[in-house]
Amino acid sequence: MSDQETFTVARAAAGALFFDEDGRVMIVQPSYKVNREIPGGAVERGETPYEACVREVREELGIQPPIGRLLAVDWAPHPERGEMILFVFDGGVLDAGALERITFADNELTGFGFHPVEDVDDLLSERMALRVKAAAAARDRGGLVYLEHGRAVPG
Repeated sequence: MSDQETFTVARAAAGALFFDEDGRVMIVQPSYKVNREIPGGAVERGETPYEACVREVREELGIQPPIGRLLAVDWAPHPERGEMILFVFDGGVLDAGALERITFADNELTGFGFHPVEDVDDLLSERMALRVKAAAAARDRGGLVYLEHGRAVPG
């Protein structure tokens, strides 16, 4: 490799899909932006995507449920934020006890709700909705999906 070659440096983020006992997915409302999200956030230096997911869930929701397997990886460059790789893990089903323990200690979130996966188009940005639906489908199949801009590759 020559000194003139350049590399793409991508930022990474990780989040979890949590479900209630009726199979609905958790959507959270960050305090610092209009768009809703899933629990998660940026991978910090020296941290793996899985570790970041566990940390972000603990920080944002105040709980430490077991985080399961990887469901989706999405290459989703953003016009203003640059190259991004997003990892979505299976957070499993949160029972009533876990839901009662949720707190917003770090004030990053103002609320959460559970919604049918088929309704996320009305709640999330287009890219996030595509990612959530693809990850939920991978969970149902017991598989893993690779995405670019929220769409499966190959399509």
